[in-house]
Amino acid sequence: MRMPTRVEFAPVEGAAALFTPPFCEYLTRLHDRLDRTARDLRKRRLAVLERALKQQTLPTHPPPSEANSGTWRVPPVPDDLKKPGIEISGPCSITSMFINALNPGPEGERAAGDLDDDEDSGGHRLVDTVRAAHNRLAAVNRELTFVDSQRSRTYAIADGELPFFMHRERGLHLDEPDVAIDGQPVNAALLGTALTLFYAGRAQADRGQGIYFYLPKLEAAAEARWYRDLFDLSRRHLPFLEPATIRAVVLVESLPCVYEMEEMLYELGPYAAGLNAARWDLKASIFEFVMTDPAQVWPDRFGVDIKTTPFLANIFRRLVAISLKRGAVPIGGMATALPNPDPDVNRAAAEAIRADKQWEAEQGFIRAWVAHIFHMKVAGDPFKTLIGAGWKPTAQMANPDNYPIVINVPAGPITVEGTRRNARMLIEYVEGWLAGRGAKGIDSLEGKPGIHPALMEDLATGRMSVAQIAQRILHHARDAKSGADHDEVLVRRLLNEELADIVARRQGGETHERYRKATRIAMRWIKNYTELNFRSLGAYTRAELERIAAEPDAF
Repeated sequence: MRMPTRVEFAPVEGAAALFTPPFCEYLTRLHDRLDRTARDLRKRRLAVLERALKQQTLPTHPPPSEANSGTWRVPPVPDDLKKPGIEISGPCSITSMFINALNPGPEGERAAGDLDDDEDSGGHRLVDTVRAAHNRLAAVNRELTFVDSQRSRTYAIADGELPFFMHRERGLHLDEPDVAIDGQPVNAALLGTALTLFYAGRAQADRGQGIYFYLPKLEAAAEARWYRDLFDLSRRHLPFLEPATIRAVVLVESLPCVYEMEEMLYELGPYAAGLNAARWDLKASIFEFVMTDPAQVWPDRFGVDIKTTPFLANIFRRLVAISLKRGAVPIGGMATALPNPDPDVNRAAAEAIRADKQWEAEQGFIRAWVAHIFHMKVAGDPFKTLIGAGWKPTAQMANPDNYPIVINVPAGPITVEGTRRNARMLIEYVEGWLAGRGAKGIDSLEGKPGIHPALMEDLATGRMSVAQIAQRILHHARDAKSGADHDEVLVRRLLNEELADIVARRQGGETHERYRKATRIAMRWIKNYTELNFRSLGAYTRAELERIAAEPDAF
């Protein structure tokens, strides 16, 4: 559809109500000022990655500057962002899940904050971004409802104080192919942030609420500056934002970002609020940067625990130290276990979550994430209890120099069964993606003995699984016991065996066909990684994925 402006957009449901002339004027102004810079930043990213892949030269710290040696601090953080406890994360484009996330859990408590996500758990289609924009606005106004006619169930926001909203849009590395300005696809981060500020942001400003964002996939301080410019331009163009509180938390989920955490807070300036320990994407990013180094082949990712892997633990201790030094809030990682009909599975999941969050609280994190309201209390209590008892971080914990960054290979075995779990996770995840879901509950040990709850998996674990399989193929990694050599033949066999097992457990011809397509797409995704093409699944259109699914197997 063409507006009487320079903007064109696909006529998905709900889009016309958002792409009004005033919004298109605002979006165009942002595009004119920021698009070229975003593309230059992408080129810089690629140069840093290529240096690592071709020369085994990893990113490092920027030279001394005011950003890393001055005495500055971020502006005072709003009180709600300093709340200890838990945030709940999920796709805000799936209305029923969004409403559930805003409501109390089984113990009657709400999360402190809601991570309303259009990134790693979003579907990465224009219709998802449009639904997310509508749902955010309706949620702020407490008007959001949903009727599930198939289940005869109505969803509505319960009475009481809502969690604060943490908006997460897609990253600046992605374009939205279904929205164009002058025939050129618009930057996905720019589009999502603009929609949120223009609609939900206005409603939040009118209510005196802070407008908070998580900034995903940042790799350089200059990218944080790009967001600062976006917020500044938005304030100048949208008068209702001038008195509003806009703050952002950087997701530390790329290896280059690890070296520039302090500089990113500095470049965000008046919008800086905190840092988040995004574990899964960080592991995936490390895989990508060391992909060509035969000395950096990792063991099964399922055994690489932040708490027991010293160099990873130190990265996040450094995150906390920088936050303490600069007056920012440090936010921990995700508890992904989903509820199960078996109480023994739920007890085991709760024990693991409690131990994980207790560790994070003791490192100085004030809050973390959970994937389901069922586990909100067990995940949130360690932070509330420790901070409520008056515990304070030590002076040592506030010194980043105590936690130098060193990238090592974690301890643990390389096994074919670990590769099999990655393969199964990928098939299941891509099947959900084809059905329009960016997050899906997956048990990668389905049918095997033992206690293993399903986990809410998202694009980050899909990316991590692909990267680990590709790394093992590239370096012919051998199974620690059998000596079996990882190659394309082995991985194809594992994918096909897992596909056969999954299809035997599911019903419906349409479902079976979607799993078969998912397997072919997963194979191509892995093949691309072995060719050092780390393109995000979110960068493929659905038409491209259908074409890949119709092609011969990638290997």
